[in-house]
Amino acid sequence: AEAAAALLERAARRDAALEELRALRVALQAVPPAALRARLGDHHLAALFGLLSASDREQVSACVSILERLLQALDPLYVIQNLREELQKGLCHPEDSVRILSIAQVGRIVEDSGAVTEILSSPELLRHIISCIGGEKIAVAKEAIKSLARIAQSQDGLEALFVGSLLSDLRNVMATSDVVRYRVYELIVEISSVSAESLNYCANSGLISELIGELTGEDVLVRATCIEMVTSLAHTPHGRQYLAQQGVIDKISNIILGAESDPFSGFYLPGFVKFFGNLAVVDSPQQICERYPVFMEKVFEMAESQDPTMIGVAVDTLGILGSNVEGKQVLHKTRSRFQNLLSKIGHQAKNAPTELRLRCLDAISSLLYLPPEQQTEDLLRMTESWFTSLSSQPLELFRSISTQPFPDLHCGALRVFTAIANQPWAQKLMLDSPGFVEYVVDRSVEPDKASKDAKYELVKALVNSKTIAEIFGNQYYLRLRAYLQEGPYYVKAVSTTAVEGAE
Repeated sequence: AEAAAALLERAARRDAALEELRALRVALQAVPPAALRARLGDHHLAALFGLLSASDREQVSACVSILERLLQALDPLYVIQNLREELQKGLCHPEDSVRILSIAQVGRIVEDSGAVTEILSSPELLRHIISCIGGEKIAVAKEAIKSLARIAQSQDGLEALFVGSLLSDLRNVMATSDVVRYRVYELIVEISSVSAESLNYCANSGLISELIGELTGEDVLVRATCIEMVTSLAHTPHGRQYLAQQGVIDKISNIILGAESDPFSGFYLPGFVKFFGNLAVVDSPQQICERYPVFMEKVFEMAESQDPTMIGVAVDTLGILGSNVEGKQVLHKTRSRFQNLLSKIGHQAKNAPTELRLRCLDAISSLLYLPPEQQTEDLLRMTESWFTSLSSQPLELFRSISTQPFPDLHCGALRVFTAIANQPWAQKLMLDSPGFVEYVVDRSVEPDKASKDAKYELVKALVNSKTIAEIFGNQYYLRLRAYLQEGPYYVKAVSTTAVEGAE
């Protein structure tokens, strides 16, 4: 602390050499923030902020690191009351690191209930944050979006952004480029997701209507970008209600219907299908699939196509849809069509390019998993029939994938075993498969941490099942329990005997 204080005094003279700034940066890392607070004066901070105006990038970088450490020691209310001007200048600085430092401090201030009102009474500061959204650097823009979203979490913040003159600043920055326009939409969606009231403010600003207008417009690339944001909005109940009231969900369904005759539908169709997949999970799979039959039809069409991109999206969507029991039942009602599709997914899991194989394995895990409390006879029969539809020898299929020297595929196959591990039919299959239980308790086949963790999850799922002791028998059950108690990274000690005269 003494050394840091002495170096701070030198820096305060504004003629500190780069070596001294480097030494100060190192010294501050060793001093707890509480110890710094007592020795830190306004003149130290003023001098360091003054050094940021230098043209020497290394000096600026050193000062940013020093200020990051020092400002942590200060109360956010003190920072906004005493360093408002410095933060404002920092937001306009040509160096990204300085702008990010200033935005991060604004983030701290916004999260402090006593300090946030000071920000709201500083429209100039808010204008500078808005202008950061329009910058070329993504990192700066992202931090600015985060800070503004935090500001909008209070009633006063909402009013400051959407009732006063700042709304025109948002619109002005939107006009600078397409990229910036989408950043503003991203901000609007983030704010709208907080509550029905915040959505109301955003809707009244007209910005959500503009986003929806672009979503349903003619530009296929714009559609593809906007659907992701509208999907985020649909994750909240008030967001879904708004989209339904505005007829947006019907419009998306109609666009999917019309995609048949659109040669460019490949650009936006994946996003539109994913929208309905997400909607089905957060709402009701049965209601969504009954009300919008075009969605299910399109998913099956995509899965049955020869286009790897479309197959990947369809497989992901089926995995999402089948992640809960209601969704599984919706798929089961399609009978042989889904059974045939599972055969194709099993084939892709074995033969497709690696990325698609992984997506197939994840979807299969999602489709086959049944929580213990939902394991009725009918549902167990259903998952068993799905498993047998994947391949003529499904257990051997996934076992062969799990022995390949690719960690991602290896773990993907283990996750499939974990998904079915608590179902009695699967336990019987595992027991009847020669060498399978030995493979499960063999630690030597897991080459890396991710694989060891995945194997441990499989063992845990087996041990925690109520039927495992009865089906596997006591000997295997005790071996699995021992594996679980030893943990995922256990290594058996090898005893050696010293031989006289050996090297």
